[in-house]
Amino acid sequence: MSTPWRIGVDARRCIGTSICAGTAPEHFRLVGGLSTPLADVAAPAEAILAAADSCPVEAITVRDATDGRLIAPQE
Repeated sequence: MSTPWRIGVDARRCIGTSICAGTAPEHFRLVGGLSTPLADVAAPAEAILAAADSCPVEAITVRDATDGRLIAPQE
């Protein structure tokens, strides 16, 4: 069984491009013009990584839910 991921969006950085919602609509939506994860914790999915890596302002973070290790965005 895979370790769950914690998804975060920094509202101060988000510029509302909706790339995340287009890349991973099952995990992100825009609320008030800003990205919002549909769940704070999710099962690992490539679409979540793609959304985090495609955010132009790196507002999305994906962390291991058990130890807080940063998974995305990739440096």
